[in-house]
Amino acid sequence: MSSKKSPVVVNDRTYAWPNQPVVVVCVDGSEPAYIERAIEDGMMPYLKEALAKGTDHRADCVVPSFTNPNNLSIVTGRPPAVHGICGNYFYDTENDEEVMMNDAKFLRVPTIFKAFYDQGAKIAVVTAKDKLRGLLGHSLSFKEGRAICFSSEKSDETTMAGNGIDNASTWIGRDVPSVYSAELSEFIFACGVKLMDEFKPDLMYLSTTDYIQHKHAPGTPVANDFYAMLDKYLAQMDERGAIITITADHGMKPKHTDAGVPDVIYLQDVLDDWLGKDKARVILPITDPYVVHHGALGSFATAYIPEDIRAETIARLDAMDGIMHAYTREEGCAVFELPEDRTGDVILISTAQKVLGTSVDRHDLSALKEPLRSHGGVSEQRVPLLVNRPTPKLESDRRLRNFDAFDLALNYAQA
Repeated sequence: MSSKKSPVVVNDRTYAWPNQPVVVVCVDGSEPAYIERAIEDGMMPYLKEALAKGTDHRADCVVPSFTNPNNLSIVTGRPPAVHGICGNYFYDTENDEEVMMNDAKFLRVPTIFKAFYDQGAKIAVVTAKDKLRGLLGHSLSFKEGRAICFSSEKSDETTMAGNGIDNASTWIGRDVPSVYSAELSEFIFACGVKLMDEFKPDLMYLSTTDYIQHKHAPGTPVANDFYAMLDKYLAQMDERGAIITITADHGMKPKHTDAGVPDVIYLQDVLDDWLGKDKARVILPITDPYVVHHGALGSFATAYIPEDIRAETIARLDAMDGIMHAYTREEGCAVFELPEDRTGDVILISTAQKVLGTSVDRHDLSALKEPLRSHGGVSEQRVPLLVNRPTPKLESDRRLRNFDAFDLALNYAQA
């Protein structure tokens, strides 16, 4: 461990220097009921005991309740209006191009890791998918031996120069798991325990995949087995003296009809019918390469609409069955703390059981083998915020966010 130093200020928030290892775990897609049911069913004995003495809260994630904006909020301590990552995917109006937001050039502020690293801390970051790795490790230097950052997905390709570790797969003694498996997440936790033993980080961040949560409801055998695995590794990290905060990037809800068919509003088709083909442009920020999870269907969308028909079109969208709310860009960005320059003219949130698509012919749903479960809207905003230590000075009336995870671990958790 590094010697104790002065508090670190990053993005206008102050964090105390850790006097023992701090581990923040983002369990992707972890609707609170997953942990609640696993504890109730006796699958998480460590966490049940830890929470009895520690901190068991619920918090709000960032909307859109997707992976990239929430992970970046957690590791910057700020909402997307500050850090700039407002989806997995967005429309670059300057270049007339729809692009993934997995390039660090889109990040507008430093991470907590960068700020602590600059003050001499040792940092470890392990994530499931490589789409996040570059953003989470942005600006860390691997030359001094104080930073490690890699993904399970590309663990056999890591180098000392690019990740702070050579061939992490060989180092941990495990083959690279399938990206569509629970093992992709277990790989992360096995690495986390070994990093605590060998690397001894001051701050460590572990971020999983939501493959299980997309396919299995809370309390089902497969879901409970996943959380039992998580419990085992949390116990091992606790044994090594870690302050552990557990949160999620978003929740997860069923999004299908009684017949098990995805319950979709195809917005591009709707707008083409109303306005004429391609007069409007629908963007789905959930879009990423991993379509087996969700078929690029979520409960948040934006659209670009010609100015002369914008107000009446937004009003029609807001009145549609299955649309919880249609906000103007200014309204929606104010409500959800989003950057206006990376958001469409209208922000659409579907009701809890609905998802939003573009056109029927643009979604390949053949890989969906189970009834669709997905996320993105307000209905998936509630997430766990748990600490294996008490936080007696935490304000009782404070609105907690998932991006308060490091704040609770560093500023409030009792050693």
